[in-house]
Amino acid sequence: MPWLDHGLAATAAPYPAHQPSERREHRPRARRVSRAPIPASQPAPRVLRNRRRAGLVLIVDDSLHTRELYTEYLTFRGLGVITAPDGEAGLALALAMRPDVIVMDLAMPGLNGIAVTNRLKQHPRTRRIPVVVLTGYAFRAIQQGALEAGADAFLTKPCLPEDLERSVRELLGRSRR
Repeated sequence: MPWLDHGLAATAAPYPAHQPSERREHRPRARRVSRAPIPASQPAPRVLRNRRRAGLVLIVDDSLHTRELYTEYLTFRGLGVITAPDGEAGLALALAMRPDVIVMDLAMPGLNGIAVTNRLKQHPRTRRIPVVVLTGYAFRAIQQGALEAGADAFLTKPCLPEDLERSVRELLGRSRR
């Protein structure tokens, strides 16, 4: 094959060139309507009204991935969810929104989960809100410390979303009695 020796391309195409169909009509693409984004810390009021009956869950975790995973699952399962990226924001949101259950990570920058749980259990507006501690530390001493701070349940990561939902719904049922 002489054309290979010179680095030239073959002039005859092995397959016929593709010709677009002339019957096909051009359809304009649907445009997405852009709306102003809702801050993660403040859900739309309409969502809160609809989800308040099922339960409002506050997830306090410094890991964005963890917050998104549990938010998607719990929302899909019919619960209202708000999130906070650290202890200070979680404390402020708990006081402002008064969720039905709080899911709290222990290791966070600033206020850690035990300190936030302590403050929540000492404040008159939030002391009756159940707290689920969700952490990667599975040591008995850490679990005992979280329960002494006022946590109502203790789960270790990795935690299946189904297990978290079960714990949240159990605490919701207990708090509504």
